[in-house]
Amino acid sequence: MNFAEQEFRAEARFQRVSPQKARLVLDLIKGRRVEVAMNTLAFTKKGIAPSLGKLLRSRVENAKYLGQEKAIHFAVDHL
Repeated sequence: MNFAEQEFRAEARFQRVSPQKARLVLDLIKGRRVEVAMNTLAFTKKGIAPSLGKLLRSRVENAKYLGQEKAIHFAVDHL
């Protein structure tokens, strides 16, 4: 499997927010670079934004960890 095809996961369960409200914030960061997405979440006033920021940081850390485990070098910002 190519590293670009590798899926890095992080999961947030039992969040007390409607899926529609979460999707509004997720659509803001979908397809953006990690740094831009983190900045967007930091300045978004929706209540779910801090939880999504934590989730994004977790996903980036999971990618770094798996990259080290498999000895693959990549730019985190290109996730």
